[in-house]
Amino acid sequence: MPDSPGPPLTPSGSRWQRLIWWLLLLALWAGATLADRLWLAADGRLPSWDQADYLNSAIDHGRALGLLSGGGWQGWGQLLDLSPKIPPLASLIDGSVMALSGDSADQASWSLSLWHGLLLLIVACWGRQLGGRGFGLLAATLVALCPALTALRVDYTLDLPLSASTTLALWLLGRWQAQQPAGGRWHQAILAALALAAALLVKQSALLLVALPSLWAALRGLGQRRRRFQTLVALLLVLGLLLPWLHHNWITTLGGTNRAVIESAAAEGDPSPLSLASLLWYPRLWPEQIGLPILLPALAGSLLALWQVQVWQNRVSQNRVSQNRGQLQARLRQPFQALPPDWAWLIGCTLAGTLATTLSPNKDARYIAPVLPLLLLLLARGWWQLGLGLEQLWGRGLSASLLGGGLLAATAATAQGAVAAVERPEPSPIPAAIERLRSAVGAAPTTLLVVPGSPDLNEQTVSYFGRLGGGRIEARRLGRQRHEHPLVLERSSWILLASGDQGTNRPPMRELSFKVRRDSRFVQVGRWSWSEGRRVELWQRRDGAAPRFDPQFIALARGMERGPEGLATLFARIGPEHQLDGHFLYQQRVRAWARQQLQRNPDDGDALWSMALLATLNNRPGEAEGWYTRLSQLQPTNPWPAAYRAVVQLADWRPGAAVAELDRAPAMVRRQPVIRALADLNGVLSGRLWRLGSLRQHLPPAIKDVVQRVKAGAHQLGPGG
Repeated sequence: MPDSPGPPLTPSGSRWQRLIWWLLLLALWAGATLADRLWLAADGRLPSWDQADYLNSAIDHGRALGLLSGGGWQGWGQLLDLSPKIPPLASLIDGSVMALSGDSADQASWSLSLWHGLLLLIVACWGRQLGGRGFGLLAATLVALCPALTALRVDYTLDLPLSASTTLALWLLGRWQAQQPAGGRWHQAILAALALAAALLVKQSALLLVALPSLWAALRGLGQRRRRFQTLVALLLVLGLLLPWLHHNWITTLGGTNRAVIESAAAEGDPSPLSLASLLWYPRLWPEQIGLPILLPALAGSLLALWQVQVWQNRVSQNRVSQNRGQLQARLRQPFQALPPDWAWLIGCTLAGTLATTLSPNKDARYIAPVLPLLLLLLARGWWQLGLGLEQLWGRGLSASLLGGGLLAATAATAQGAVAAVERPEPSPIPAAIERLRSAVGAAPTTLLVVPGSPDLNEQTVSYFGRLGGGRIEARRLGRQRHEHPLVLERSSWILLASGDQGTNRPPMRELSFKVRRDSRFVQVGRWSWSEGRRVELWQRRDGAAPRFDPQFIALARGMERGPEGLATLFARIGPEHQLDGHFLYQQRVRAWARQQLQRNPDDGDALWSMALLATLNNRPGEAEGWYTRLSQLQPTNPWPAAYRAVVQLADWRPGAAVAELDRAPAMVRRQPVIRALADLNGVLSGRLWRLGSLRQHLPPAIKDVVQRVKAGAHQLGPGG
């Protein structure tokens, strides 16, 4: 065992020793994977909301790549449509794994094994760089035994991919920012940039881990002549990889992040980010997440190291007081500068990630997962130091035996916790209900409304089962508000109900169940046992297909020419309709109708407005701009086509084009408050900062005008349309 953190690893050692190291690391991963497969085989739970959502996303991306049945390649735009809120990289990889392993929940979990293998490899290599091969294997073993990370290996979320990708990014970034000759090489800069982009394309919360270390490394690189160009190229590479997805989905990403972080934190009652409860939120979880059998030896080794340092300082003070006093005081004043650079980087990344995650408003035990591999690398140093102390006392053999016993104790504790977490619930009724529905609809795209809402029976889980094997059944949920009930009864074709406690505390959902059962337009076509004496029921509309939404969509699209009055009606009704038609089949029919109308009459207002709205809803700003331009030419005195065109141009990151066209609009259009505000806003965003004063003048009356028009249009809203 080395008696110091050690320099970066050199290629010393025999080829046989290197081979043994790789075989031991592979055996560690294989053992962990075997334990995970046994756990999955024993546990009978279905994927819950989040897990089913990520499984559905992986299926979507696998289909979009043409790897899974039920889909095929339709271009980059269609692919980017599948990740409106969360970046696509993990789903692309997981969907590709599904093509080989299968799309059932247990089969899809093989991707988690691969992510775990990547995490073990990174930690082992990082540890090998810090203290040698043995230390790297020890650190990887602690990661494999960590209870929190063990649980994530069988929990189909993005936390394990996020942990692996952020750890890789920080390790490679640390190798590049190291002092020359170890760091500062071109290939290190490129690899670090690729890893950073990959981490951010797994989940945007990777910023919490990589933002501060990346900023530190970038500032240092820009301050060094030999690394300045490397830094700029790496930055451009990261931006180039992120921009296609971000440009396509930035509006929905911002909205989704706000709901997931700000609104969710408020709804769940999470503490204020700067409160004491927030600052202690994650550290208080570490004894359980890391496990006392891992923590206690690490703390003992750390205390031993501190005691040895104190003993050394006392000896120095006694023997060389005069000549060493200045050096000792300097080291005490600057303790981190005395650390080897590799360890200082690890400590800095751990502290930065912990701080940023703690300051995030939304709290959840698994959100700290990406910090745990870094923390375990530090704890491994405590284990190593304890082993050195025991070796000095009792020799290498006994020391290795005691540390091995500690690892066995950690293994037993983690295994005991995993066994206790196994659940064997009653068989789920979802597969039988989906099979009954498939027998009725075949391969036709179908939307099933799900009224119950519980971890094992919800719209996400039902959708997942409905899409297995190339299925085209999409489950949705509607009726949380009483005013939506008439729409459900009028427009839905298939509804899944439950008796007894439906898992939701929303009285309107229970009321909706009673209304469906009493409505003569619906008939029960299947019934299955659920749990706790409850039953799940599949109901079908008696009188064939439900009325189509197409005419109302055309009318809502035409209503946009009235501005915010029409938008108020549109926004209130389009959301529920998308729950009733999970495949958006109405859009295909309306688009075909509009094209036929425009062939007969290129100036057909209903068709032009319908095409413009479809392009807007489908996030095709370039196409939408063309339709709004035609509408502006057709209705030159109407300000709203020009306003919509400016909005989609802004969404397309083209404020310069928006302000140029608004400034060319007719005078009566430019006098409208909203038009003036949009022109100034796009002008400022395109670099015309001299219009900032005009924006301050015109924005308040524009907001007031929009609010008044929205209120004027609100009275037109009806419960069912």
